[in-house]
Amino acid sequence: MSAPTSPFLEGVKETAAALTAVLPPTPLQENLYLSGKHGARIFLKREDLTPVRSYKLRGAFTFFRKALSAAVPPKRFVCASAGNHAQGFAFACRHFDVEGVVFMPVTTPGQKIDKTRAFGGQNIRIELQGDIFDQCNAAALAFAEAENAVMVPPFDHPDIIEGQATVGFEMLAQLREPIDILILPVGGGGLSAGVAQVFDALSPETKIILVEPSGAPSLRRSLEAGERVKLAQVDNFVDGAAVAQIGAENWKVLQRFDPGDVTLVPEDQLCVTILDMLNIEGIVLEPAGALEVEALRHLPAKTITGKTVVAVTSGGNFDFERLPEVKERALKAAGLKKYYILRLPQRPGALKDFLTLLGPDDDISRFEYLKKSARNFGSILLGIETKQAGNFERLETAMAQAGFQARDITDDEVVANFIV
Repeated sequence: MSAPTSPFLEGVKETAAALTAVLPPTPLQENLYLSGKHGARIFLKREDLTPVRSYKLRGAFTFFRKALSAAVPPKRFVCASAGNHAQGFAFACRHFDVEGVVFMPVTTPGQKIDKTRAFGGQNIRIELQGDIFDQCNAAALAFAEAENAVMVPPFDHPDIIEGQATVGFEMLAQLREPIDILILPVGGGGLSAGVAQVFDALSPETKIILVEPSGAPSLRRSLEAGERVKLAQVDNFVDGAAVAQIGAENWKVLQRFDPGDVTLVPEDQLCVTILDMLNIEGIVLEPAGALEVEALRHLPAKTITGKTVVAVTSGGNFDFERLPEVKERALKAAGLKKYYILRLPQRPGALKDFLTLLGPDDDISRFEYLKKSARNFGSILLGIETKQAGNFERLETAMAQAGFQARDITDDEVVANFIV
């Protein structure tokens, strides 16, 4: 790797050296399962193995280190976060022995609150404010102004970007062979903006592929519009990357990409990868940390076959209370589970007649009488799981031939979210 020459790269090099006090370089591991599956050499940069199980510690540490080196260092810091940024912030407060206040929405799961408190110990105080992040963030900003505290942003700051950039600096030192393709997740853009600058300077031949969840494509929409846009609505399932607007500092770097450089990953399909990595590889990834692995399935085979590919697994703070939802969404994505509204005749034997239509691999996972829609018929919420996606075509044909009316509501979000 050639020696850094720009001020940015010199800063990243200095930061990478300072980080060793709390974080040795995370492993860059070739994954034989993924390599065999995609016909390429797939390496995972395991940011899910940091002390806080995400790369967020890098940016927080860098922000604190620089702020505390000032002639008059701040006495108090504050942040707003319900996730990985809060944990990185708390860890940094404890390491530098400074006072920090973490604002979290009232709706934050207890597990995340407890983990943040464990990392920060006596150096932090947690304030629960507001039902959603915007309300929580507003409370944190008001506190910062009133108490003369320094607000530590999750991604939109040069020092945060510099800290996250050390991920790229490390991987280039760890893998001496050329990296053909680099896959990076995008939420607010701190990690991607930092690592992209490192690769632009030190490995310009590497093709960078950015990944966003389909329900929060803030960078993709901004690139299409030619300016930063704020999404009116985001799907919060991929909570580590569900950001309505790319950061202003991050946009300065990322605006050079084309919309086609951003791969969008459907949330349901992402769940298949989360389960695969857990069950096959024993790797626990949060949704944002699995984005890059799932992206491999969405790239044309000719793009990655025979190439050396690095994907950054950005986080492993998976709440196992979400596992039932992940399994459910994975089954739907694989075409192995569907929901129907079944119109069942109100006569003896009708249910028995319906059950005879099920195949040997079909299993009823939900059967709920909704209401009597007419004097002679009733509506049933019906959930069915099967072992092969093609079984549903056979079942639907059999229901139609037997005179049963069934409406498939699996992909009808309005209806399904209301009654499923």
